[in-house]
This record gives sequence, C-alpha cells and structure tokens, in this order.
Amino acid sequence: MYKAAVSSDWSECLSPNGPFDPLAFAYPELETELSSIFREYTGNRISLTEATQRIETLLPAPLTAAKMDEYLDRRFRTYRGVRELIEWCAGRDILFMFNTTGAQGYFQRALAKCLIPAVPVVACNPLVQFNDGSNPERYSCQVLEIEHKARCSQYALETFGIPPARLVVIGDSGGDGPHFNWAAGVGAFRIGSMTKQSLRNYCAAKGITIDHCFGISYASGEPRDLKREMQVDFMELTDIIQRAIA
Repeated sequence: MYKAAVSSDWSECLSPNGPFDPLAFAYPELETELSSIFREYTGNRISLTEATQRIETLLPAPLTAAKMDEYLDRRFRTYRGVRELIEWCAGRDILFMFNTTGAQGYFQRALAKCLIPAVPVVACNPLVQFNDGSNPERYSCQVLEIEHKARCSQYALETFGIPPARLVVIGDSGGDGPHFNWAAGVGAFRIGSMTKQSLRNYCAAKGITIDHCFGISYASGEPRDLKREMQVDFMELTDIIQRAIA
C-alpha cells in the first residue's frame, strides 16, 4: 500500500504554532507559564509527563471543542507548502504521519474542518481530546513521553510493511532527539526543520548526524524569525525525500 513513510513533528516544525497555543488562547493569563513548560521539555529538561501534569494543575477547566474551533478559526497556520507536501506524498504512496506532543483534540478538530489533509496516522498526546466520532484507529498510537515518537514510527512501519530505510523523520528541537536517535539506529533519514540548537546539542552528544537541515537553523539563544519561517516552501523537500527513499 505504501512504499515509504514520513514521520514528522508538528509544532514549530510543520506549523509555526506551539502545542499549548490553544490552551493559551482559551486562558491567556497562562500563556507565559505554558510557554515556559513547552521550552523545558523540548529542551530535555523535564519529561512530557511532568509537563502535562503541571498543565493539568494550571487549567481552570477542560478545553472545549467549541473553544478549539474558535482557536483554529483565528490562529491555525502551517508553513508554506505543507499541505501540498502531504498531498504530494499521498500521490506517490508515501505514508505521511504526524508524530507530535501536540494534543489529539487539535488534530481532531483541524481534520474535521479540513484544515489539514486526512493522514492515516496521528500520533499525539491525549491531554485534550473530544468524543466527536473521530476515527479511533487514526489516534491509536499515543505520545505520552517524547521517547514514544520512536515507538509510534515503528508501529507505522510494522503496520504498513515499510522498511526503516524508506522512512524519513522530521523534527526541530531537542524533544525530537530521542526520535532521531532511534532513526539513526534503524537507518532512517533525518531532517531538521527550523532546527533549534537543542536538537543539534542532543545529536552532537549522541553522535547522531542530521542528514539535512531545512528552513532556518537557529543558534543558541537566537529568537525565532517568524517572517523568514513563513517564506520557506516545504515543497522544496520533495527532491530530498525522493533521494532519501530511493
């Protein structure tokens, strides 16, 4: 059915938005603390479990589907060419999966509103989820810790009979480091997208090569340049992916 696969992070990798942005939108008074928690676990300073536990204690009430829809209507964005890249992969029998610490409810509503293509696998975190009749098979692989991204990629390879040498892994920060470590071990191709210093630090410490850096590569402490990020065209990855899975 599929001859190859792409397993990609989402937040600040395919989309400029962060995984807790919907929560900050609903509860703006928590924005600073949510941003701090996000940087701590993507910088490998706390676990994802600790991050979600801290967030759950902060929230005055669960995020509703209506509030998520309002957030998506106002703030949903991907980088240029992301939808086209996913559709390009689908047209060439390349499985594209989201493999992220982002919340299931975000993807449930984004898919329902046709904001993103209906990829078959969304590996994500159940911190926010809705009982809206979504296809449960799509969300059967969960990311409860950042180390689980590798497990979810392995699940997809085994489920669809794809050899690891035909897998491309995409990530941006140190939170993707364990995924890159696993990918290096199985011979998968590794792409840094909007690459943060935390990912380079992780890979250097583990002796891992980032096979290709795409978009902007940030130095330590360098602020994000959203204007430049939004000019990057992800369709430029098609040649890289084709060579990687050849």
